Amino acid sequence: MTVRRRISRLPLLALLLVLAACAPRQDTGGAPVSVLTRVPPADRPAAPDLSGGGLDGRPVRLADYRGKVVVLNVWASWCGPCRAEAPELSKAQRELAGKGVQVLGVDTDAERDEERSFEREHGLVYPSLHDPGSRKLLRLPRGYAPRALPYTLFVDRDGKIAAKYPSPLTAADVRTITRPLLAE
Repeated sequence: MTVRRRISRLPLLALLLVLAACAPRQDTGGAPVSVLTRVPPADRPAAPDLSGGGLDGRPVRLADYRGKVVVLNVWASWCGPCRAEAPELSKAQRELAGKGVQVLGVDTDAERDEERSFEREHGLVYPSLHDPGSRKLLRLPRGYAPRALPYTLFVDRDGKIAAKYPSPLTAADVRTITRPLLAE
């Protein structure tokens, strides 16, 4: 496949990701289906040490939050559901920071100007790692890479992936999902 052909497919891929993120998740009876997948402690894979520059230019490393439950949220400024969820994640960070929870964003935007604008517009109170093209996310274990945005992994205090949530979150969702992880 030529480079030109690959590049021409990028807008189509972006559109498909947006549509997938906006699609309702329902079973045949019309009741919402839970999108949370918890991983039993004995089966949890290690989260890779994602690292890079933050939105403020300072280095950000997932490993720096070992000992805390990390809400690792993958987002992009063009993603409508990501825009709706950002204030909820800031609310969760403010409420849960003292209990040992850290929200950490992974921004997949190509341009830093877009992510900085997103950060200001939505008042993010948590750090975000810049990962244009999602290259760093390729290091996630098989079955844990995002297929649509927003996408969130919950990392336990030992640095292992404890849950995944491929849908927008509210602050209440974060509280509910992190509660048993904090009790471990």
